[in-house]
Amino acid sequence: MYLSACIEWLFKDENPHFPDRIRAAKAAGLESVEFHLWNDKPIGEIRTALDETGVQLSSFCVEPRRSLVDPAQHDEFLAAVAATIETAKSLGRPPLVIASGFTREGVSLDEQRAEAVKALRQAAALAAAAGIILILEPLNTIVSHPGMYLSSTTLALDIIEEVASPNLRLLYDAFHSNVMGEDMEDVLKGRIHLVHHVQFADNPGRNEPGTGTIDWTATVAKLRALGYDGGIGLEYLPTMPSVESIAKSREATGL
Repeated sequence: MYLSACIEWLFKDENPHFPDRIRAAKAAGLESVEFHLWNDKPIGEIRTALDETGVQLSSFCVEPRRSLVDPAQHDEFLAAVAATIETAKSLGRPPLVIASGFTREGVSLDEQRAEAVKALRQAAALAAAAGIILILEPLNTIVSHPGMYLSSTTLALDIIEEVASPNLRLLYDAFHSNVMGEDMEDVLKGRIHLVHHVQFADNPGRNEPGTGTIDWTATVAKLRALGYDGGIGLEYLPTMPSVESIAKSREATGL
């Protein structure tokens, strides 16, 4: 496993100029970074910083965010996927993160799932043509994202299996899953091959590992036992200077 700094938050206080966060991550001994939205960022300068440092980009989000479960938004969603893919082509073709959008009142969950599958099949075809992987992220509805349709890891994996494209995989966020009361081993057992990226933040607080109640030694051991050996995104709000925060994360996780 390897660590990827979410530079949306890490190194932010020390480096207001976004591309400098890539250089700071490299100086801190990290070889991978990720961030959220892209349209507000200097893409050319980011590309220069990645080339200069050799740091890899592990993910960023499809933007603008649109609903998977509302067919009225599907054209806009697919346009967003296409635009984000074009940006990703200049940044090493990293995986692109997709969330579901909000539950539609008065519409059956089965119908919403069918719409999500339809939209994701079309998006996965666009990604396949570009040699890019899309990663679907369930988000918690208790603390951070009330009303979100996709909050269940099991449902996300069911949808991914139904879409049946190698260009659609899961982003498993341990914080969101923990908030939702999921047992990581139960929801990922036998399906770890569908997981492309994992993110860590402690609960409560969404801060660095070691500040909350999650047993990170056990979490890492279970991920290894399940067969996961990919990136671990440090997607949290640091409570201390970033270099110290990453050191604390390493100590808590053993990574």
